[in-house]
Amino acid sequence: MIFLTRRATFSASHYYWNDTWPAEKNQQVFGRCANRNGHGHNYTLEVTVAGEPDAVTGFVVDLKWLKDVIDREVMAAYDHRHLNLEVPEFASINPTTENIAIAAWRRLQPAVTAAGGARLSRVRVYETPDIFAEYRGEA
Repeated sequence: MIFLTRRATFSASHYYWNDTWPAEKNQQVFGRCANRNGHGHNYTLEVTVAGEPDAVTGFVVDLKWLKDVIDREVMAAYDHRHLNLEVPEFASINPTTENIAIAAWRRLQPAVTAAGGARLSRVRVYETPDIFAEYRGEA
C-alpha cells in the first residue's frame, strides 16, 4: 500500500460564533476570533490517497487528475472566500480547522471513490504552521 499526498494552499477568512449564545459568551469562549468581520489565514491542505501503484504507469493516481479534483472540489469553493458567509457547509457550523478538514473530505471523497483504484486516506488542514487538524473519514 502506497500513500500519496498532494499539497495545496488557499487563503480564506472566518470567525467563530454561536448564534444561540449571547455576545458576551461568544467573546468569552472565542476571544478575538469572535470578531464578526473575520480574520484570515493562509491554509495548507494535504490530501492523501492510498492504493497500489498501477503496473503500467507506476501511479497510485495521476497527479494532474488529483490536482484538478482538489482545485475543483476545494480550492474553487474556499480560496479567497469568507468561509462563514460564502461556503454553504459553514453557514451553520464554525469553520474551525477541524470542521474544514471534515468538509474538505466530504467534498473530495465522491470524486476519489468514483475514479476507483485508490481511496481517500487522509485530509490534513494547517491553519498555521503550528496548528493542523487531520481527518481520516471516521465519523
